[in-house]
Amino acid sequence: MLTRIDHIGIACHDLDATVEFYRATYGFEVFHTEVNEEQGVREAMLKINETSDGGASYLQLLEPTREDSAVGKWLAKNGEGVHHIAFGTADVDADSEDIRGKGVRVLYDEPRRGSMGSRITFLHPKDCHGVLTELVTSAPVESPEH
Repeated sequence: MLTRIDHIGIACHDLDATVEFYRATYGFEVFHTEVNEEQGVREAMLKINETSDGGASYLQLLEPTREDSAVGKWLAKNGEGVHHIAFGTADVDADSEDIRGKGVRVLYDEPRRGSMGSRITFLHPKDCHGVLTELVTSAPVESPEH
């Protein structure tokens, strides 16, 4: 069951400049950064708020590290802007299979590693009214040590 908007992915040419725009304009601060070699992106997660299911909602800023990455190709075709929307779920495997059973193409046979240790998959935009849609199961939150 989808529980929240996990994040909105925004493709950009210059991650540092885009982060600075969101910081200076809206006061959003970087919560997490990483390079995902498999997906060919450098990213920054800007936390917007906490959610009632223990997760959070973010803006995910994505800068391609290679022109042949999915985000690199998308930027070349579309320019900067909203790339995808991601919905949080407790079980990306079950929800992606349920959605596949409804005739929506799921782009990965098995979920892959996403930001901050999450498990993700994508749904084909042609089956989702033109919107690239991601399903995300967040990594377990580690208990703080006392």
